[in-house]
Amino acid sequence: MRESLAAGGAAAKAVGVIAEAATRVGYRDALESLEFRALFAAQLVSTAGSSVAAIALTVVVFRRTDSPLLASLTFALGFLPYLLGGGLLSSVVDRVRPRRLVSTCDLFSALLAAAMALPAMPVPGLLGLLFATGTLSSVASGARAALTRSTVSDGAYVPARSLLRIASQVAQIGGNAGGGVLLVVLAPSGTLLLNAATFACSSLTVRFVLADHALGGEAARAALIRDSLRGARSVLALPGLRRLLLVGWLAPMFSVAPEALAAPYVGGHGGSSTLVGWWLVALPAGVIAGDVAGVRLLSARWQRRLVAPAAAASFVPYLAFVLDPPIAAALPLLVASGACSLYALGLDARVRDAAPPQLFARTMTLSSAGLMTLQGLGFTLAGAVAELTGAATAIALAGACGLACVGMLLRHDLRRPVG
Repeated sequence: MRESLAAGGAAAKAVGVIAEAATRVGYRDALESLEFRALFAAQLVSTAGSSVAAIALTVVVFRRTDSPLLASLTFALGFLPYLLGGGLLSSVVDRVRPRRLVSTCDLFSALLAAAMALPAMPVPGLLGLLFATGTLSSVASGARAALTRSTVSDGAYVPARSLLRIASQVAQIGGNAGGGVLLVVLAPSGTLLLNAATFACSSLTVRFVLADHALGGEAARAALIRDSLRGARSVLALPGLRRLLLVGWLAPMFSVAPEALAAPYVGGHGGSSTLVGWWLVALPAGVIAGDVAGVRLLSARWQRRLVAPAAAASFVPYLAFVLDPPIAAALPLLVASGACSLYALGLDARVRDAAPPQLFARTMTLSSAGLMTLQGLGFTLAGAVAELTGAATAIALAGACGLACVGMLLRHDLRRPVG
C-alpha cells in the first residue's frame, strides 16, 4: 500500500513538473501574492540598509584604528557568520515556524544595529555585533526560502526567487551609490540607526502581513548542533542535490573575482574612483538583465536546460582578461558575464525539485551558507592570486577555474543537445 502511494505521489510530482515546464510564468504571477509582495519589500529595504551600514562600519573602524586590515575585516564578517548559522544552527528552521523565525531574527538584528550606533561602542564590540547580525541573517535564510515557496504557486517560484535576487542586486547598487551621501547627511551613527530601522520595518512587515505557515520538516529531539549536522549530512547524501548545490556555491565563488579586484584593475589602467563605481555596477546590471530576459523569454523547460551552458558561458568573458583589456572593453565583458547568470533560474527550480519536501528549508539554509562562505573565500583568493600574477591574470584564472568546475559538475548536461 505504501509503495503504491509513493508511486502515485512521484507520478503526480512528475506530472506537475512537466506541466510547469510547458508554461511560461512571469513576475506578475509571483506579485499577485500579497504575502510575497511583503517578503519582496522587506528584503529590498533591509538589504539596502545593510549595504549602507557596511560602508558606515568600514568608515567607523578605519577612523578609530587607522587599520586597512580591520576595515576590510568588516566586509569579511558579512560572509563568515553564514558558516556558523547555516551549518551549525540550520535545524532551527524545523523547530520554529518560518514567519516567527524571520520576524524575530530581523527584530534582534534591528536591536544589534542600533547598538552599533552607540558612540562608546569599541571596535571589537562593533565586529562582534556585526558577526551576530550575520548569524541571525543566515539562520533566517532558509525560513525566507520556505516562505517564498509557500506564498506563491509552484510555477511562480522561479520568478519569485528571481525578483528577490534582483531586489538584492538593486539594493546593493543603490546602497553603495547612496552610502557616501548618507554618511555626509546622517554621519556614521545616523546611518547605522537607519539600518536598524530597515530591519525593524522588515520584521513588522513579515509579522503582520504574512500568514503563520506550518513547518515543512519535523524537528528532532536531538541537540541543536547535532541535529543540524545530521540534516546537512542528509542533504549532501543525495548525489543529484549535492551536485546542484556545489554548482550554486563554486560558480559564484569564482565569479566574484572582478568585484574583488575592481580597485587594483581600474587603478592599474589609470581609472578614477568613479570608474571603480561603474565597474562594480557592471556585473549586477548584467545579472538583472539576464534574470529579466530569462523569465520573460524562456519557458521553465528551457530555463532548466540552459543551466549548464549558461553557467559555462558566464566564465568565457573572464578568459579575455588574459589580454589585459582596457576598461572600456572590460565593462561590456562583465555585463555579458553577469547576463549569463540567468542559469540561476533553472538551478533554483532543479534544487527545489531535487530536495525532499521535509528537507527543503534545511537545503536552502545550507545553500545560503555555502554561497556566502565561498563568496567570501573567493574574494580572499582573488586578492591573493592578484598579488602574485596581477589583477587581469587573476580574473582570467578565475574564469578558467569556474569553467572547469562547471564542466566537471554538469558534464552530462553539457554533453546533451540543448534543443
